[in-house]
Amino acid sequence: METIARKLITAGRDLADELRPLEFSDPVSHTYLTVDYARDGYEKYLEKFAGTTKRVLMLGMNPGPYGMAQTGVPFGEIAMVRDWMRLSPEIGKPAIEHPKRRVLGMDCPKSEVSGRRLWGLFSEKFPQAEDFFAEHLVINFCPLIWMKDTGANLTPDKIKASEMVMVDAACQKHLRRLIELTKPEFLIGVGAYAGKQMALAKAELGVAGTIGKILHPSPASPAANRGWAEAAEKQLRDMGAW
Repeated sequence: METIARKLITAGRDLADELRPLEFSDPVSHTYLTVDYARDGYEKYLEKFAGTTKRVLMLGMNPGPYGMAQTGVPFGEIAMVRDWMRLSPEIGKPAIEHPKRRVLGMDCPKSEVSGRRLWGLFSEKFPQAEDFFAEHLVINFCPLIWMKDTGANLTPDKIKASEMVMVDAACQKHLRRLIELTKPEFLIGVGAYAGKQMALAKAELGVAGTIGKILHPSPASPAANRGWAEAAEKQLRDMGAW
């Protein structure tokens, strides 16, 4: 019988197949499909930690340049993936690599601040990763990274709306599949964008469960820089997820 993890892996490959042919115009100069070249990291993450239903499903927006872009793991800051999750994936290269956004995999010397904050909180509360993942799973809504010619990161709201229609449709379908498989009691967006996507998926499915969101750990957020871990933990406790 196929496990939940294997079904999630299949869903991820189906999503990659839908996104791979899409093209994006200015201001996008480069697009990385992380679940292609970093598939080994993403699938090892699912194989190790996504084998059961989850009480809490957390959703991020899309990969960061020094997180999932390097490891294949959502919010996948190198040290957390290596030392806490104890994963050592083999990461390939995007089809067309931006010279200022090299993919070095687990050898990347830079740290993803959002991932360090997010997994730092969870690893502090759950010193053994397996204890956290017994009831929790973190996934990104979209596995694509968009960049300008300067190498600057582009968030989904900066992409032409007409070009995001197919992206959103494919990612929403994938998210609904994740919810069906993991059967979470709490559907939590990491940030407002992910929270909106989670609410849309829940409404479409008509399933039970508590919708919530926590502050995004991005260093671009002044609120996150004033004490993200404390704020996020309070939000999780207030909604009953912790």
